Amino acid sequence: MERKDLTYTDAIKICFSKFADFSGRARRQEYWYFVVFNMLIQAALNALGRLVFGSDSNMASIFAGIYALVVLVPSLAVTWRRLHDVGKSGAYYFFMLIPVVGWIIVLIQLCKDSQPGENQYGVSPKYPNKYYK
Repeated sequence: MERKDLTYTDAIKICFSKFADFSGRARRQEYWYFVVFNMLIQAALNALGRLVFGSDSNMASIFAGIYALVVLVPSLAVTWRRLHDVGKSGAYYFFMLIPVVGWIIVLIQLCKDSQPGENQYGVSPKYPNKYYK
């Protein structure tokens, strides 16, 4: 079985279809496409809020805040699965609670390539071939 690169829309669809699935693995493409998608939506909603409420209003980011709540669980789920893909427990995410260096530790893991073959969290979506062990 040969690996297939994800399209941007495929990655977003996967993240929303597995919105509360904390098991399995998520490729680097899937994770980062979802992050970029959310950043673009947040920026657009912030701009919309400024247009509607004015840039000086405390209500300017209300739309972006609501969206952030809507995608909170899908974002956590894809991050959890991404950590599984590099062979770490999803609980590794809590390293972000360590001031200053915690988010750097997690970011390094999120940027790593997938573990080839199978690990304790399942078969690699990027390298599913049985010859990668």
